[in-house]
Amino acid sequence: MKKVAILISGGGSNMVKLVQAMTGDHPARAVIVGSNDPAAGGLAKAAEMGVATFAVDHRAYKGDRAAFEAALLQPLLAAEPDILCLAGFMRILTPDFVQRFQGRMLNIHPSLLPKYPGLHTHQRAIEAGDTEAGATVHLVTPELDAGPMLGQARVPVLPGDDADTLAARVLVQEHLLYPQVLRRFASGDQTPLILNAA
Repeated sequence: MKKVAILISGGGSNMVKLVQAMTGDHPARAVIVGSNDPAAGGLAKAAEMGVATFAVDHRAYKGDRAAFEAALLQPLLAAEPDILCLAGFMRILTPDFVQRFQGRMLNIHPSLLPKYPGLHTHQRAIEAGDTEAGATVHLVTPELDAGPMLGQARVPVLPGDDADTLAARVLVQEHLLYPQVLRRFASGDQTPLILNAA
């Protein structure tokens, strides 16, 4: 049974879907959920589901990313995860941190990578006149949002969409995509999964 750690920064909706999926014959189980924000709503949700939680407030480290990551690593490494999932974790991690989990850290990003790494993905897709948008699960590498793709979910961009309506439609697909990709990855399958929403 693979052990999974999950990092979040907010409400943790993707984290909830991952934890809920890791039951029965699933090859993995969530062992810990952490956040860079002690007030993140997802921490209470994880605790309610019986998963251990921790928080390391990045604001206490004021630009010292190495010290922040050292504090983040302590509870993570104590949990001995086989896989680390980023699920709305809004901090950029250093190459040293990423290399520690090389080949076993996943992230979900709300665009059809390689399009629109970074922030404001839905607005950028609309402004570019794209006819479809979506989300990508990828392996994390030191370069931002650039690791090998493990899965994508595609949704149409509809007439009249704004960033909020498009984000809501993409989020529905994120909740379907990430658990499926994690299950496959934990089973040793890294074949990209493509989901197309009508």
